[in-house]
Amino acid sequence: MLKTRRLKEIMGIKVFTDNGDYFGEVEEVNLAENKVDGWRVKIARDSTLSAFLGSAKGLIIPHQFVKAIGDVVVVSRSAVPSKEEESEEAAA
Repeated sequence: MLKTRRLKEIMGIKVFTDNGDYFGEVEEVNLAENKVDGWRVKIARDSTLSAFLGSAKGLIIPHQFVKAIGDVVVVSRSAVPSKEEESEEAAA
C-alpha cells in the first residue's frame, strides 16, 4: 500500500546517500506545477560529505535522485558532488 505524507512532515528528516553516508537534513521543498521538483538539504557539520562541499551550507537535490522517503530520505550518491568531479573541473 502506498503511504502518502504531508510535506511539512518531511522537514527536518535526516538525509543519507545510498552508500549509507550521512548528508544532512531536509530544509525545504521546491515545487513546480504542484509537483516536487527538488529538495534543499542543509549539510550537517558532522557529515562525511561536508569536506567535499567546502563552505556550502546546503545543496539542492533534484527529486529524480531521491530513492526513498520514510523515516529517513535516501538519495543517490550521484546527486552529491565528489572529489573526482572537483578534480576534473579544476583540470578543465
